[in-house]
Amino acid sequence: MRDTWPLLKNTTFPAIERGVLNTLQLNLGYLCNISCIHCHVNAGPTRKELMDKATMELALQVAEKLNIHTFDLTGGSPEMNPNFRWLVEQARERGIHVMDRLNPTIMEEPGYEWVGEFLAKHKIEAVASLPCYSEANVDEQRGNGVFEASIKALKTLNALGYGKKDSDLKLNLVYNPNGAFLPPNQEKLEADYKRLLGEQFGIEFNHLYAIANMPIKRYGSWLLSKGKYDDYMGTLVAAHRDENLQNVMCKNLISVDYQGNLYDCDFNQMLKLPMGAQDKPRHISSLLETPAPRKIAIGQHCYGCTAGQGSSCGGALN
Repeated sequence: MRDTWPLLKNTTFPAIERGVLNTLQLNLGYLCNISCIHCHVNAGPTRKELMDKATMELALQVAEKLNIHTFDLTGGSPEMNPNFRWLVEQARERGIHVMDRLNPTIMEEPGYEWVGEFLAKHKIEAVASLPCYSEANVDEQRGNGVFEASIKALKTLNALGYGKKDSDLKLNLVYNPNGAFLPPNQEKLEADYKRLLGEQFGIEFNHLYAIANMPIKRYGSWLLSKGKYDDYMGTLVAAHRDENLQNVMCKNLISVDYQGNLYDCDFNQMLKLPMGAQDKPRHISSLLETPAPRKIAIGQHCYGCTAGQGSSCGGALN
């Protein structure tokens, strides 16, 4: 899978700087039980890269030293890392808020029946992928049977108290477009999700995050194969809004890969653009001695975060 992509002429993404660091986004590995067309990580069942416990221990040390209050766990499927439960338990004991970017189908895989109850026990915020409320669209992106398995998993989470009114167990869903276009209005789409999932399946959730597909890795390759790469990039650039720059995730977050290397965001990690546009990646252990640089590495893919409503790991920016 390629790490470089065609450059558009006459585009210069604005410079941005890091603000107050409050989140470590830890990629626990690229192993996943499914392979999705829109995946910017190129995760799948054959990937073997997994974060080890020593790197997790360093993350806990850094969190204590820098007063990090959130661990954003991602992958792949984070739960497939054999040390996932240990990390979550250690983080919660230290009062760190933990978000699990959950591929809900993992809960239907043999050997992972524990996931729902474990997340509920430790009051983990579940951020579950469900790229559409349509079975046909979801299965087109993620594979046959994924929608059905996802619905079963979401019902299990609801039964545990997730997404319910007056519950402190938060369940947020994630939408991704199934083509070369921007997400629709997040507020309106959330209302549609709640109405249709509620009427058809009795599913409740807190919020919907509408996230634009990033033109890199597997999705970038798909765009190139369909002859849509330039048009999609043109769409992103034309829809850029300067006001979104104030709320992009990289201003308050550092992405940590499975080896402990540091990047300004998960997308830069996949493109191997070191934190702060430095010559080579810093290791997480360096944060125990030296602060993160204010400069943030940027590229034309960054338009994927500032186009339209804006897009980050937390959904629309405005």
